[in-house]
Amino acid sequence: MRTAIIALSMFIFWLILSGHYGLWLVGSGVVMAVAVALIARHMGFADQESHPIGLIPRSLIYWSWLLVEIVKSALNVARIVLDPRLPISPTMALVKATQKTAVGLTTFANSITLTPATISVEVSSRNKTILVHGLTRETTAELANGEMDRRVSWFERGTP
Repeated sequence: MRTAIIALSMFIFWLILSGHYGLWLVGSGVVMAVAVALIARHMGFADQESHPIGLIPRSLIYWSWLLVEIVKSALNVARIVLDPRLPISPTMALVKATQKTAVGLTTFANSITLTPATISVEVSSRNKTILVHGLTRETTAELANGEMDRRVSWFERGTP
């Protein structure tokens, strides 16, 4: 089933980009999408984590929340930069991660980096920690409260 979904996704993507809908081209697109999906499965690229289709419903909720956080953080960075005193206090902090899978840990680290004023510097899957650089102490303290970690864990597992 996973291989069929990958083939269908690739075909639809190709069809949208192609813009040509002749019988020969559409037929060739179907054949090539199926062939590439089968080769990917044979080579081990089509595993559980490379195509986490079960995360799609929760991802819509999580990414909507993250978008709001990105906007709030961007406005905060703009306020800091426009302040003549430039009230920054660069800080490094070790943030504990509770995610169980590589997809969850990667999502958490990328979410930190996507949020202005914070960057994931180093991720340790063994220790389940992320070294974060923050523009201010407040931005790293917000990560320490665990809200983003809880939301990523919910996204990953469907549990709060």
